[in-house]
Amino acid sequence: MSTPLELVAPPEPLLVVEESLVDTVLVGGSMNDASANAAPFDVRYAYVHSQPAPSSDYYSASRCKAEWSSWWGCWSGETTAPGFYMTWNDDHVTKATYQGKPRPQKFFWTWYSLRDLGDLAGEGDGPGEVKAINRVDLLTRYMNDYRFFLQKIGNSQDMIDIEPDFWGYVRSLGNPHQVTAQVKAANPTDCGSQENSAVGLAQCLITMAHKYAPNTGAGFHLTCWNWQSDMQGCVKDYSDLGAKNADFLVADVVDRDAGWYAKPANGGRDTFWNDQKATAALGWYKTMAESVGKPVVLWQIPLGNMAQNNTFGHYKDDKVDWLLSHMDQVANAHVAALLFGPGQQEQTTVESDGGNLINKTIAYRNSGGTPLK
Repeated sequence: MSTPLELVAPPEPLLVVEESLVDTVLVGGSMNDASANAAPFDVRYAYVHSQPAPSSDYYSASRCKAEWSSWWGCWSGETTAPGFYMTWNDDHVTKATYQGKPRPQKFFWTWYSLRDLGDLAGEGDGPGEVKAINRVDLLTRYMNDYRFFLQKIGNSQDMIDIEPDFWGYVRSLGNPHQVTAQVKAANPTDCGSQENSAVGLAQCLITMAHKYAPNTGAGFHLTCWNWQSDMQGCVKDYSDLGAKNADFLVADVVDRDAGWYAKPANGGRDTFWNDQKATAALGWYKTMAESVGKPVVLWQIPLGNMAQNNTFGHYKDDKVDWLLSHMDQVANAHVAALLFGPGQQEQTTVESDGGNLINKTIAYRNSGGTPLK
C-alpha cells in the first residue's frame, strides 16, 4: 500500500491559461462551426495524432506534398504549408461569434502521438510506446515533431493535453523514474539537463511547451485506471512525474456513451452515473488537483442524454445533464473546464444530441457561470 502523501495547498481559484486568467468553469468541446456559434462556448478541441515526420525536410518545406498527407502537419492538403492545420484552427476560433457578436474561443489540443510512435517500434499501444521512448532514433523524431507543433502554436493562447493513456502505461511498469527514456540524446537542446526516464521526458515536454509556446498552458493527462483502489498511488506517480510544473491536469470520465456500453455486444457495462458515482469521480479529481496545486480539465465527456434511442449517434447517457446541474460540486472539485466530445464514431455528438448541450450551455452562461474554487 502506498504511503499517504501530504497534500499541498488547493489550487489557486483562477485558471492560468496563457496570459489571461479565467474565473469561471469553462464549457466547450469537439464540434462543427455551426454548433460552436450556437451557444457561448469557451473552448474547441481536436487531436494531433499521427506518426512523426521522418525528416526535417517536412518542417522547412514551403508546401506539403501529396505523399505527406498522413502526417498531421499536412492534413490540410498539398496547397498549404506544413503546420497549417494548427495555425488555421488557432486563428479560426478567435473569430467565433455568438448571437452575431464576436466571442473568441480557445483551442485545446490533445497531443496523442506516442501511440503512433509505438507502432513504429513494432508493438503498438502500450508496450510499443514505452519501448519507443527508449530508442534514440524514434524519440528524436518525436521530439522534433513536438517542437514543430509548439512552434506552429507560437504565441497563440491555447491549451495542450499531453499524451492520454501513455502515463498509465508508464505507471503499470512501476516507479516512473525507473522507466528508461533516451531523453538527453534525443533532444540535447531542450532536455540535456533531464534524467533519462519517463520523468525526464515528462518534464522536458512541459519545459518545451513553455519555451516554444509561451502563451499556452500545458497539462498532463491523468491516466490512473486503478484510482478507485489506489488513489494515493496515482498521487505519488504524478508527483514523481512533476505534475506541479504543468499548468493543469486533464482527466476523462469514460470514453463512450453509457447506452453504447450497456449493449451486450459492447460489454454490457453500466457506466451511467448516479450521485454516488459522480461524487466519487469528483473526489478523485479534487484529490489530484490538491496533490499538485493545479486545476483539472475534464475532456471528451460523453454527450448522450436520456432522450436518445440508443442507435448510431444517438446513445443515452447522463454526464452532460448531471455535470451542468451540479456546477457548484464541479467547481468545488477544482474542475476548471468541461469539454464534451465523442470518443468514437458511433457516439452521440453535439450535432446529434437534440440541442441538449447547446441549450444547457446557454442557460449556464445566462446564469453568470460558476466561479472556480
